[in-house]
Amino acid sequence: MTVLVSTADGRRLAVEERGAPEGSPVFLLHGTPGSRLGPAPRPQVLYHLGVRLITFDRPGYGRSDRLKGRAIASIAADVATIADDLGIERFAVVGRSGGAPHALACGALLPDRITKVAALVGLAPPKAEGLDWFEGMAASNVREYIIGQGGTGAVAASLAAAAAQIRADPSSKLRLLATEYTATDRRTVADFGIRTMLVDNFSEALRASADGWVDDIVAFRSDWSFDPAGITVPTLVWHGEQDVYSPVGHARWLGRRIPGAILRIDPGIAHFGSIDVLPDVLLWLIREQAY
Repeated sequence: MTVLVSTADGRRLAVEERGAPEGSPVFLLHGTPGSRLGPAPRPQVLYHLGVRLITFDRPGYGRSDRLKGRAIASIAADVATIADDLGIERFAVVGRSGGAPHALACGALLPDRITKVAALVGLAPPKAEGLDWFEGMAASNVREYIIGQGGTGAVAASLAAAAAQIRADPSSKLRLLATEYTATDRRTVADFGIRTMLVDNFSEALRASADGWVDDIVAFRSDWSFDPAGITVPTLVWHGEQDVYSPVGHARWLGRRIPGAILRIDPGIAHFGSIDVLPDVLLWLIREQAY
């Protein structure tokens, strides 16, 4: 069931819980574009793991109100607000794809509340020293992020047609992505359950507007307002070496930058393989064991 949580500045955030109600709380931050309905382990898997999974629409997506000009760091206050509303003091956070930088922001800015952080197939900051940010990246993403440097207006104009097409036919986003899939991504997305979750995710993400998508793209290419080097909580950086949407060089940079980070790179996996490893990552997040 979706509930609306109010923020101090009067916005509403759409929140959903799955899994074990008395389990260990974990926030799962969705990709780009995405929503609270994004890919996640099935409820019975979450019950078995003992995970209380909390998802929500980032501002501008789904049923959550927009926060104009938001930075990556802005997410920390929203996560803290939701945790307060749910009566949760300490929790873990995992972000997949576009959610990964936001998860790292929580780790950096909420150290007294975060137990562990996991960033899966994410991006590094735009001015990451020594990183060729676009190396190995699919042409469609390169184009999006270059336009992102031009600000909100340029991105909104660029994404308008794509967002309208996805609203009319959410599965069209998968067909577009398929033109750049690696073989391993194609196998993952061929699963009926995963395809259904992805289609529902895209449909809900853009149900009213493309604002969340636009604001994500601009935020990724702007100052994140925090340095990953300031993260002090246990952090896992996981990446598929064959990823063409968020190239593996970003994970290697983060692994060097974040003090004590565990860096795991799977040579046989690409971007959507991050969905398959989520149960193992959740287990690492809630238990005292090596990944």
